[in-house]
Amino acid sequence: MRTSLAAAAVLLIALASLSGARVQAQSAATPAATPDASDLAEGRRLFEQKGNCQACHGWSGDGHKTDNQMPDGANLRETKIPRAGLVMTIKCGRLNSQMPAFDKFAYSDGRCYGKTQADLKAYPTRMPDPPSTLQAREIELIVDFMMARIVGKGPMDHARCVEFWGGDEDICRDLAK
Repeated sequence: MRTSLAAAAVLLIALASLSGARVQAQSAATPAATPDASDLAEGRRLFEQKGNCQACHGWSGDGHKTDNQMPDGANLRETKIPRAGLVMTIKCGRLNSQMPAFDKFAYSDGRCYGKTQADLKAYPTRMPDPPSTLQAREIELIVDFMMARIVGKGPMDHARCVEFWGGDEDICRDLAK
């Protein structure tokens, strides 16, 4: 009887720790709560300035880039990539493409796609250096902003532009109503 009680206790502890690990993994993959306005503003600033994302993806994330010298970026307004995929793409870039890795150590230790800097030389398209590297929290803020204002929002029109900017800016007046 004692042996079966001890075995049951061990089993319950193991199950509890597994479910706790699953909750921790889920919370790491998704934000705990809806980002507040200051976090969204900071994410937007990072998108526009430090990450310079609009140079390739356009100010609204629609792929209409702001710099003709930069590669064409994906239309993020139409993407189906989930939040975790966006975080990974920003951290690690896209192999064999012009999307840079913003994690300073992305290819130093195999954390990105199991590859190292030496492995990248095998690809015909060289991944460019980012305008600056980003800390994990900065990447999370950019993704929070993208999920709230860009990803899955459809083509840019006047109403979406007003929502995006928080007012009827000059840039919105040229868009279809």
